[in-house]
Amino acid sequence: MAQTIYQLKEDQLRSKIMLFDLDGTLIDSTEAILESFAKAYAKCGGDVPADENIKKLIGLPLELMFVKLGVDEANAMAYVTAYKEHYRTIHTQKTTLLPNVQEAITIAHKCARLGVVTTKTSKYSRELLEHFDLMKYFDVLIGSEDVTHFKPHPEPILKALDLLGYSYGTVTYMIGDTISDILAAQEADIASIGVLCGYGDADELEEDADFVTNDVMGAVKIVGDI
Repeated sequence: MAQTIYQLKEDQLRSKIMLFDLDGTLIDSTEAILESFAKAYAKCGGDVPADENIKKLIGLPLELMFVKLGVDEANAMAYVTAYKEHYRTIHTQKTTLLPNVQEAITIAHKCARLGVVTTKTSKYSRELLEHFDLMKYFDVLIGSEDVTHFKPHPEPILKALDLLGYSYGTVTYMIGDTISDILAAQEADIASIGVLCGYGDADELEEDADFVTNDVMGAVKIVGDI
């Protein structure tokens, strides 16, 4: 009985839902991403795009990133494969947490059920979150292989909400650094917070997000009314 009462109290305290993007929101994987793009072009051919041209596409599926960077659609998966072959060897060593993330997630977990919704694969996302000892705080993780449609389509968010037992009226936020996160939240009919610590366009976030703040700690303070 005591455990049941404790669980009830915990569920009441964690009555909100907070969904987080990964790259540019919780982690800085710029070095690993840029290095893996360079390796993909070295193996498959072509000039490596400028860093800024790659960075502004982070958050999109890899195959689409390569296509937007000029790779023929028929050849894009070869580049993706070459990218992943290198990325998997360096992703934990060359990725860092963004400032204040560890503290912010610890605080968020006390007032909300947490999820990650990312276009990165679940495999690498989970490995990174476990590497930083953060996975234990998240109740659900939705990656690229878990859905048919990627953000800005609402499917990833809706799947996360279903797994979290979402019901209409629950205070729910999507927190991310790109317009794809914000548009997906709009389509899923939940609130959104744009963070300026990542790869997105600040003007787009200011125009479309319900709130904009510098980083995840700022977002957690908004949701938790801290």
